[in-house]
Formats: sequence, structure tokens, C-alpha cells
Amino acid sequence: MSDCKVFVADDVNDEKLAPLRDAGINVHKETKLPPDELAVRMADANGVIVRSATKITAELMDAAPNLKVIGRAGVGVDNIDVKAATERGIVVMNAPDGNTITTAEHTFALLISMARNIPQANALLNSGTWDKKRFVGVELHGKTLGVIGLGRIGRHVSRIARGFGMKVLGYDPFVSEDVNESGIVLESLDNLISGSDFITIHTPVTDETRGIIGAAAFAMMKDGVRIVNCARGGLVNETALLEALESGKVAGAALDVFESEPLSADSPLLNNPKIVATPHLGASTREAQEGVALTVAEQMRDYLLTGELRNAVNAPSMAAEELEKLKPYIDLAKNLGSFHRQVLGDERITEVKLEFCGQLAESDCGPVIRAFLKGLLENVSNRINEVNAIHVAEERGIDLTTSLTKSARVSPFDISSIVVSGEVEQTASGSVYGDGVGRLTKIGNFSVEIVPSGYMLFAKNRDVPGVIGRIGSLLGDHGVNISRFYLGRNEEGGEALSVIALDSPPASSVIDELRGIDTLISVKQVMM
Repeated sequence: MSDCKVFVADDVNDEKLAPLRDAGINVHKETKLPPDELAVRMADANGVIVRSATKITAELMDAAPNLKVIGRAGVGVDNIDVKAATERGIVVMNAPDGNTITTAEHTFALLISMARNIPQANALLNSGTWDKKRFVGVELHGKTLGVIGLGRIGRHVSRIARGFGMKVLGYDPFVSEDVNESGIVLESLDNLISGSDFITIHTPVTDETRGIIGAAAFAMMKDGVRIVNCARGGLVNETALLEALESGKVAGAALDVFESEPLSADSPLLNNPKIVATPHLGASTREAQEGVALTVAEQMRDYLLTGELRNAVNAPSMAAEELEKLKPYIDLAKNLGSFHRQVLGDERITEVKLEFCGQLAESDCGPVIRAFLKGLLENVSNRINEVNAIHVAEERGIDLTTSLTKSARVSPFDISSIVVSGEVEQTASGSVYGDGVGRLTKIGNFSVEIVPSGYMLFAKNRDVPGVIGRIGSLLGDHGVNISRFYLGRNEEGGEALSVIALDSPPASSVIDELRGIDTLISVKQVMM
């Protein structure tokens, strides 16, 4: 893989990039580059690794036409334009477990420091003043901690809190009741806000969560509440927070992240006696930085070498074992999609219907769906892949429906597909046989058994004597050798389907001659 390159744009632990180098991947690292220089350096990269400092924009992606994957050595991906990456078929992956413990521990370090006024007391003592009475704190034991966001970090914070004898209220619309087993009492957001002595936030920044702790939330809180944010800047409205601190509604705040970073020297959030502030240190431990670097390096190596996808934020993750199991169906689906595309030509596709049967219907069919769409739409976008296939279909106005048939009955197909274009509704089905090879088993109304491979002619003809001979003779006269000949028909004397596998592609003039045979209704050349 000496021709494969990964560019590292931020200060990622160099030793933990060894999985990439050991696999023969060229790793080039330069940090703190301005966007114009970064665009030049990563122009030939297949992968890019960043932490939180470098922003990967759509313009940078366009400057790297071979870019396949962007890795974030951390959890949040807000410095990566994920939408632009998805549109371009670029995988965005992160290391969601790497910062769990360190961020949870930092959250609690800030919470305790805030409750006991430790930074303020330390600063005063270092200035030469011994004043015990000025810094009377509060105990955590017996208090209620509200945890907004119950992902990995939020749950770990909850476990620590219970160890301190705290009652934990939790809010997360995407978790089930089983968190109660962890000692977390699920509440509505309003009940959590009004019933907590301490509140900590562990959600990403989205349109729904931005400013989730703002003026309206502060108005519902207990007097003397304390706020912690080690997640993302923007979750707490800083103007509203300062007003609540000034009024006494909020007794203290501990912040590791801010709406705008780095903070300016004149920020009112600095040197405020009620605020404990750190410069985005949530993930800043040696263990965490080494861990996320190693995780992303291993994930990127596996994706670039084998296609195995783990911890992708814009595509379904798939372990190597699962990928291997689904590969025959993925290949079959892509061939079915490619068949439809080539037979329909440039006709606009308006609808796709897919049905999965039997054992396949009990698996995650997402990769198979994407493979079909990739085969179907390759003439629309030369960068279409498993990441952006559904996006491209939606963008083209294609109505996609899927269905599953888990019946134990013997089915004539594993995948059935219908593609609608104008007034034409084209059908094709296929199955994976015991040898692991996918075959086309039905085209239109014709039952067949075709191994899709190489150059093929699909000819619909009248079922009369001599058709096969005339096709064979014409191709032979032009030096085109037939490797396999498949024939399907519904009834004697009706229409038949001849599928001819060739060793080499015939010239367009030969196709025109075939179309001149009076017993042939249509001829299409397909490359599988």
C-alpha cells in the first residue's frame, strides 16, 4: 500500500499511528497549517486524521479528489463538515470510547472544585492570604445531579456520582428505560432542570441542543444550582449564564468548553469568582490521547485495506466477519443495479423497489441496499459509494422502498429488484448459491441462471428455430468468441431471452448488425 497516503493535520500521538505505517501506508504529519497550505499538503491523501484544532471543510475535501476517509481522534466531529463528506462519499469516523473515562473524570474534577471553591482558595492562599471563612462549600452527598445526555460519558459520570452518594436524574430522548438499572431516574428535561442541585451536560451540539441551558432553563432551576459543561460550547447560553450568576440564581459554574475558543483575554467568563474554567481539557490525558490515536489509526487502516468500517458517523459500521458474510449478497446487489442501469441507458429513474428474502432478510440489509444503488447510479456520480448512495438517490428524486420476507419457504430469489423509469417497470432477481456465487435467476418474466461476469449481450427474441445459430455465426464472423450461452423462455413459440457471455466486447457495428436480425426484438450490451 505504498501508494496509499494518510495526512495527519493535528498533534496526534505519533507512536500510536504505527498500525498505518506497519501496513505500508505512507503517513505524513504537519500541524497548524493554514487552510490554503493544508489544501496543498493533503491534495493526494486517501485519509486525513485530525483532532479538534483543524477544520475540514467542503473546500478542503474538493482539494483532495482521492480522499476516502476522515478520522477524528476523539469523539466530536463538529470541526468536520459531515454533510459535505457524505455528499462526496467520504467516510467520517471517530473514536467514541477513547475519551469516555477522561472526560467523565474531568467533569467530576470540575464539579468538586466548584462545590468546594478549590481554585479560588488555592489562588488566594498562593497570594499569601489564609482565609478559611471565605470559601465555605457544599457537600455532594445527598444532593441531586441532573445529567443531560446519557451516552457513554453521561452514564460514566452517573456511576461516579452514585459513588459520592448523589441521586441521579437523567434526560435523553434516545435511551430506553434500562438505564434505571444503573441507578438513573429518567425524567423529562423540565423536571430534571427544576429538580437538580447540580446539572451537567453531555450531548453534541445540534439545532435542538444549542442553548439548551438558557434563560428559560435558568428560570426553572432551584436557587443556588451549579452548572457543569465539559461537552461542547454552545450548549450553555453564556450571556444567560452570566446574568444568572449575577442574580444569584446560579451559585457556580464549571466550564471546559466555550461558544468561541480560545477565549479572549477580556472575556467576562474569566476571573469571575463564581466560575471555574479550564481550556478544553476534557480529553487531555496521556491515556486518552494515545487511545484515540491508536483507535483511529487501526480503523482507518482496516477501512483502506479491507473496507471494514467501524465507528463511522455517516455510514453503517460493519465488522470484517459481517462484511465477509454479506459480501456475496453485496456483489449480487451491485450487479443487479448495474444490469438495470445499462439496460435502461440514460432514462431517468423514478422509483426503486427491493425485496430481500430468507436468510438475507434476517441480516442488516443496509450495505446490500447501498451496493444496489451504487451499481444503479454509477453513471450519475463517479464517486458514489456506500457512504453517499442513499443521499445520491434522494438527490435524484428516486423513491426507494424495501421489504423483507423472512419466510422459511424455499424462495426463487434472495434479492428481487424493480426499477421504474418513465412507463417502463424493469424487474430482475438473483440468488447466492451454495458455492457463494450470486446468479441472476429472473429477468422480467424469464427464469434464467446467469453468472454475471464480463461482457454480456442480453437479446430478447422470438422463439423460432435458427436464432442461436444466426447470433453465433454473426459473432464468429467478426472474431467475437462466445464463452457461455444462457436461454430462458416462457412458452414454446413465444418470446425468449438469450444471454450471451463473450470473451471480448463486440464493436458497435456488430451490435447494429445483430439488431438487424429479423427474429431479434432487442439487443443490449452489458459489462458486469
